[in-house]
Amino acid sequence: MSLKNVNTVLAAAGALFVLYLGLSFILTPETSTPGVGLPNWPDGDGDGFLVMKGIREFAMGLVIGILLLTGHRRALGWVLLMEAVAPFGDMINVLAHHGSVAAAFGIHGLTSALIALTGLLFLRETRRAHAPAPAAQPA
Repeated sequence: MSLKNVNTVLAAAGALFVLYLGLSFILTPETSTPGVGLPNWPDGDGDGFLVMKGIREFAMGLVIGILLLTGHRRALGWVLLMEAVAPFGDMINVLAHHGSVAAAFGIHGLTSALIALTGLLFLRETRRAHAPAPAAQPA
């Protein structure tokens, strides 16, 4: 299987997963929250923050999907590297709030690493197409 095919499968799976995750937080934040590693359900109207997380996740999935469908593979590589910051931040947040260390590293840390690796693979795939042409040698 070529690098392009592997990258396409990874990006498509990532986009679908992030869209699903976003919709889960938007539609049922109370059932989605226990799996993210935070120790407590937010007090009062704190579930609004979880819906915001869902909207963020959903938007990230749309960006991945649109860039993949339109063939902007190099831009997708850079966007994936940027989007890897979000689960890394989630990992730091879980750790800072005395949440599950296993969830912090096992869910958020691994997700961040996988997204970053996929971004790097896209940049590797597209680097030759964007490399400067060699200069002509004088005769």
